[in-house]
Amino acid sequence: MNDKLMLMIPGPTPVPEQALLALAKHPIGHRSSEFAPIMAECTENLKWLHQTQNDVLMLTASGTGAMEAGIINFLSPADRILVGCNGKFGDRWAEVGEAYGLHVEKVTAEWGKPLDPEQFREKLESDKEKQIKAVVVTHSETSTGVLNDLETINRHVKAHGEALIIVDTVTSMGAVNVPVDEWGLDVVGSGSQKGYMIPPGLGFVSVSAKAWEAYKTAKLPRYYLDLGKYRKDAAKNSTPFTPPVNLIIALQTTLRMMKAEGLENIFARHTRQMNATRAAVKALSLPLFAPDSAASPAITAVAPVQVDAEKIRSILKKKFDIAMAGGQDHLKGKIFRIGHLGFVSDRDILSAIASLEAALIELGYDAFTPGAGVAAAASVFAQR
Repeated sequence: MNDKLMLMIPGPTPVPEQALLALAKHPIGHRSSEFAPIMAECTENLKWLHQTQNDVLMLTASGTGAMEAGIINFLSPADRILVGCNGKFGDRWAEVGEAYGLHVEKVTAEWGKPLDPEQFREKLESDKEKQIKAVVVTHSETSTGVLNDLETINRHVKAHGEALIIVDTVTSMGAVNVPVDEWGLDVVGSGSQKGYMIPPGLGFVSVSAKAWEAYKTAKLPRYYLDLGKYRKDAAKNSTPFTPPVNLIIALQTTLRMMKAEGLENIFARHTRQMNATRAAVKALSLPLFAPDSAASPAITAVAPVQVDAEKIRSILKKKFDIAMAGGQDHLKGKIFRIGHLGFVSDRDILSAIASLEAALIELGYDAFTPGAGVAAAASVFAQR
């Protein structure tokens, strides 16, 4: 049957019908009087979602573009930065820093393990001359399903006094509590195709007053990603360059949906679905890639041993039209990832787990009692 694809990947995520209808509207001029109020509402609601009074700027870019902007606007060539690397995206931010001639020091952990905040503390405390200008941390590492301890790492950055904290919240914003002002986060980047529940194409960057001070003396080259331009135009409910008008109209719709649900309910839903998914995977006797203590509410990575991860994904796609994500880099073929991020319901989790069970049975995997995964997930949902 056509048009029944179920996205259970960490992005792009499913899009609500209301947002799809908003995307289908006739475009309007991005310099028009009709568009300005939409920009104003989106900016105000983005601040609500980020729990901040800081600027939250919209870029026509992916999450990677938002993070690149978040790095290059506040630093100068040869600045020393610490980058947490325990997955594909932490590694990417180190590569961005190196591409711009920054002095990058990696704080590493094995893929599937969380970053150790103590390693950040030691490096920051030993920096007596305050040479470290920024610490870059991926909150939810999409490639592995690990949620890093941002709150503790940030406390060590704050104790340093000089360094900015630059955070990738691409798969945590809108899924996990990220209280930007309460924690004093300086630069926070994210992308539209995740918790925001719209297609790819918009990047978001929250910028603190401390970061804007650093911007004044930062010397790295920038033009299209010059956040000063976006700040100036945002004050007029406009943008410096042509934005994806209909994506912003769709964003207006999904931010209204999120406000109606409420932050606490959004976070609780993602946690509940994470718990149900992990309980189901355990009931199927499949190894989880990330420990319970560092599990991301956005994505669950599974590392099957007795059955091929890619064959599981293939059957799910061909037989049930369910897309799950594979492993990246050296994890390709070794793990598969179940997304439970954004516009995902409890029903979707149950459907995905039931289909996973069917795929395992077809592959001859018999280390579980049929129905055990669905029962485990349903048990979690019954506790609501």
